Amino acid sequence: MLLKTKKIKKINKQQANSEKSEGGLVKILFVTSNEGKFREVEEIGKEFGVEVRWLKMEYEEVQGDDLEEIARRSAELLSDEIRGPFFIEDSGLFIDALKGFPGPYSSYVFKTIGNDGILKVMDGVSNRKAKFRAVIAYFDGERVRTFIGEVHGEIATEKRGGMGFGFDPIFEYQGKTFAEMGEEKNEVSHRRKALDTFFGSIVGMP
Repeated sequence: MLLKTKKIKKINKQQANSEKSEGGLVKILFVTSNEGKFREVEEIGKEFGVEVRWLKMEYEEVQGDDLEEIARRSAELLSDEIRGPFFIEDSGLFIDALKGFPGPYSSYVFKTIGNDGILKVMDGVSNRKAKFRAVIAYFDGERVRTFIGEVHGEIATEKRGGMGFGFDPIFEYQGKTFAEMGEEKNEVSHRRKALDTFFGSIVGMP
């Protein structure tokens, strides 16, 4: 697969630790510009005894058609700018009737046409099956490892709920959109499934 790399904005070298704090928590740096995503990850980390620290930073992702490879290459490029362990997360909404679109282009699609645009494209479409996929790319100081989570649902016929972010108001899971679920979302989401495996691996859980 041919990947096109966008130039990453230069930042000062950051020191990231995955050591244990005095309270016994494992500390790890999460690189994202999305506060909602950080808060969600932070809360899940506490359940594993992981203190998630936030490096609020915008970075331009590698361009491609495979979400896992995009996350992996983006982390590899960031490893030249950030010293020590860190992780990033990339998510995509894959809609069956649109042959997996927007998929790896979800961030761009949300910024350009948003939830209203997806609902317009899906107007009158009977097959509303969709899935969210999340990929965690973790740089351990030497190499990048990836962790994947998925959740299956449907595209709602209208926006519902005032919580969450991104496509949450139009992604329906067992009768509720993610934006209607609040904290309940953290128990079932694609991001939760990827984080369960990731956090379990760094704290030594099976």
